[in-house]
Amino acid sequence: MCPRVIEKPGTARGPRPNLEDWARARADFRWESAKSQLDGLPAGRGLNIAHEAVDRHVLAGRGARIALSWLPKRGTRVDFSYADLMRRTNRFANALGQLDVREGDRVFALLGRIPELYVAALGALKHRAVFCPMFSAFGPEPVRQRMELGEARVLVTTAALYEKKVAHLRDSLPRLEHVIVVGDPAPVGTLSFRELTDRASPEFCIEPTSAEAPALLHFTSGTTGKPKGALHVHQAVLMHHLTGKLALDLHSEDLFWCTADPGWVTGTSYGIIAPLTNGATMLVDEAEFDAERWYRTLQDQKVTVWYTAPTAIRMLMKAGNELPKHFDLSRVRFAASVGEPLNPEAVVWGADTLGLPFHDNWWQTETGGIMIANYASMPIRPGSMGRPLPGIEAAVVRRTAGGV
Repeated sequence: MCPRVIEKPGTARGPRPNLEDWARARADFRWESAKSQLDGLPAGRGLNIAHEAVDRHVLAGRGARIALSWLPKRGTRVDFSYADLMRRTNRFANALGQLDVREGDRVFALLGRIPELYVAALGALKHRAVFCPMFSAFGPEPVRQRMELGEARVLVTTAALYEKKVAHLRDSLPRLEHVIVVGDPAPVGTLSFRELTDRASPEFCIEPTSAEAPALLHFTSGTTGKPKGALHVHQAVLMHHLTGKLALDLHSEDLFWCTADPGWVTGTSYGIIAPLTNGATMLVDEAEFDAERWYRTLQDQKVTVWYTAPTAIRMLMKAGNELPKHFDLSRVRFAASVGEPLNPEAVVWGADTLGLPFHDNWWQTETGGIMIANYASMPIRPGSMGRPLPGIEAAVVRRTAGGV
């Protein structure tokens, strides 16, 4: 444990933190009161993640705000407003209906970080299907395992990924009825994403959705054996929203960049749902890690809140302390990290080299949302994962000779 405590300056960047007094917030917290931060479906028809992430902002007159800013590997940024996202996700939801996909059916995605991935995720949730993302770098066997265990009925992918990783598996996946391919032409035996959505209506009414209805299926990494599925319900959106607001300090005016791929739980919970429910703009970079590109992205896109992984931070450290000096990173007001233990040296390096420390936090695929965090308003002890979120109890358990 690093003995240095990193204090926050009184003139911290950006707006006042959403959580200013941790002790009071914990004492006053009530889950029932917290639910009032969500709208719910109109006319009391339940709770749906996609409505909270997209439609409610449009209904409240905020449809012109940018929801998603996409950076392709090559070329210029493409922006999608909340209204754009609503129409596109409506079309995908209608397309699923035309394929006779039903509530609870499993819609898998094997895609890179392209707009169609985000449309498919939210459109599936609108349709009340269960969405399951897969990491596009998976080999054929991890893909087969997850689709078999998750009883995939629909897969959304690209022609290249389909031909390389899925086509030869079709006979071993009898539940897989529809493969929807992004990009033209669609291989034999698949459907075109563009054709399906182009002929679908941009109007869609989300059917009544129980807060306890299944919504998201995530798999553990499989490093200790066969990957295990963790099923999360629509009410999980409450945790996504609150932790985005309190642990990541998201405000509606933020430009938020979560570098995690949506194929993992972080990239879905905080790369899609949390920023959108909080009305922020989420940045999506299609390209893989490159230190100079990342610094340029932080500067040119004017990122204000940045959520990344310890491995990425260590790669930035390896790239040297001179490189970031060529970029203006002053717009970044909050940086956080998750995915594995964050070594104290990385926290200190962020404070000394980038001008702001990384705020470590802790959670799991099984929890679906942040449980313990370092907060914008509090000093950081490098090497510490922080303190529990309001509404969460954490304890240290000591194992003794006689048991726990």
